[in-house]
Amino acid sequence: MQQDQRRLAAILAADVAGYSRLMAADEPGTLAQLRRLRAEAIDPKIAAYQGRVVGSAGDSLLIEFASAVNAVQCAVELQALLAEQNAALPEDRRMMYRMGVNLGDVIAGDGTIHGNGVNIAARLEKLAEPGSVCIGRSIHDQVKGKLAYGYADLGEQRFHNIDEAVQAFRVTPSAQASAARPVGKAAAPAADKPSIAVLPFTNMSGDPEQEYFSDGITEDIITELSRFHSLFVIARNSSFTYKGRAANVVEVGRALGVRYVAEGSVRRAGNRVRVTVQLVDAQTGNHLWAERFDRELEDIFAVQDEVTRRIVTSIAPLLAAESLQMAKRKPPEDMQAYDYYLKAKALVEMAQTATDLEEGRELCNRVIQIDPAYARAHACKAFSYIVGIMNLDSEDLRERRKLAVQCAEQAVALDPMDSNCQLALGETTFHVRQYDRSRNHIARALALNPNDADVLVISSKLEAACGNSELALRQMDMARERNPSDPPWFNWVLGTTLYLLGRYDDALAAFDLYGRPNPAILKWRTVTLVRLGRLDEARSGVQALLALKPTLTLGGAREIFDYLPDPEIYVDALRQAGLPE
Repeated sequence: MQQDQRRLAAILAADVAGYSRLMAADEPGTLAQLRRLRAEAIDPKIAAYQGRVVGSAGDSLLIEFASAVNAVQCAVELQALLAEQNAALPEDRRMMYRMGVNLGDVIAGDGTIHGNGVNIAARLEKLAEPGSVCIGRSIHDQVKGKLAYGYADLGEQRFHNIDEAVQAFRVTPSAQASAARPVGKAAAPAADKPSIAVLPFTNMSGDPEQEYFSDGITEDIITELSRFHSLFVIARNSSFTYKGRAANVVEVGRALGVRYVAEGSVRRAGNRVRVTVQLVDAQTGNHLWAERFDRELEDIFAVQDEVTRRIVTSIAPLLAAESLQMAKRKPPEDMQAYDYYLKAKALVEMAQTATDLEEGRELCNRVIQIDPAYARAHACKAFSYIVGIMNLDSEDLRERRKLAVQCAEQAVALDPMDSNCQLALGETTFHVRQYDRSRNHIARALALNPNDADVLVISSKLEAACGNSELALRQMDMARERNPSDPPWFNWVLGTTLYLLGRYDDALAAFDLYGRPNPAILKWRTVTLVRLGRLDEARSGVQALLALKPTLTLGGAREIFDYLPDPEIYVDALRQAGLPE
């Protein structure tokens, strides 16, 4: 009889979130998808990091590694790979894994492993949100400083049948990630990004059985806000310590170390539900935003999804705008990397001149000097080159496009889980006619954050250029719904998308909303006027364009439009409007 062996091992536990729901909806399809993911993604990645599967009942996996570093790196890369695999699927069919990693003494026998270390890994996996990785302190102490990841401190966790508390961390694949602060520790607001806690929504229905709905709304808001890497979001475990307690928002902000607190209530009566929510500045107690949603409960999960989406897409842009205003008010000696990044981003998005873009790039360089691993600074720099190309700011367009792709590739290498970085690589590869690669990275961006209006509008433009008009229109409508404020650059890209869809009147209206015309707007507006048969106005457009760019010729225009299929269509329109050879 073989004797059991003891050894120290890194244990990765994983299972599929919502697996029972997936099986109930389509059992054969779910099983086929699970087998495909195992064969094409999961098993090869495990093998690459010298892992060994020691348990695989149903959707769950138990994997043993000899190295803590290998276990964490395998888990993080697996999540990125699975996000890529899920990108092309409808949201209700995506197979999202939760993963927990622990280091402990195990008993090996009968082809599997047992022991307290395995049990803790399983509890950490249950703590993880879909698509994320949670680790215990035993793993954290082994890998910190060895991997370019951040570790958000979730505090000490009490697990069923585990005697001692386990300090848990959420792995964030970004070197600049901030650590969340557990409840009870004195903390200052996170300095590098807007920080927010979402308190458990109060069940006002008078029916304790409706707690699941109010808790579900809260959990969904936390999850969806966490998709925005520009925000620092307190984990559910810390926020839910305030469930059922009358909490002072200013005290909550101080205890959790956040600048903003969102709170709300749910009242369900018959077949209707009312959800109220408010956003409060936890430093001053001032209310920044409030909304009420009244809905019929024909499909309770659809209502939950819609309300969550509308809350999230209202709060995220508001916090970004608040942070920019705070950064503008800071004296230069108090500025940090995030403040420089915010100013760079605003300059690039609002750029009217080459000087604006140069200043934006210089601010990105300053961020990178402070923190070379600040992925979003590299992404912003990539966007600055693309905007400059569209604004006709350089004669060496090929070199600028090359630099844009290089910056975006660096951003994704630093943080492949940031939708903004994936968007940058999707946009820049589109401009070098790598359409399949572009769609792949934009699909990853959408999988990481389907509520990001920026991703949706760029995706819409790409799909329109590739002839997928129905998808382009759907994504354009979703983008407008998720960001009704219509930032200037948004109207520029929307106008381009509408033009590519043949909706020339709508395109012209979008271009006119941009404000003061720049070369990018003028060239597209001129081409649009030609399509509408308004040649006199188109000729005036060319004169305005030449006033800004006197050396522009049809040859230069041909190179500018070279990133689009059939660039001669646009060159011919400018020829009709009077642009010289």
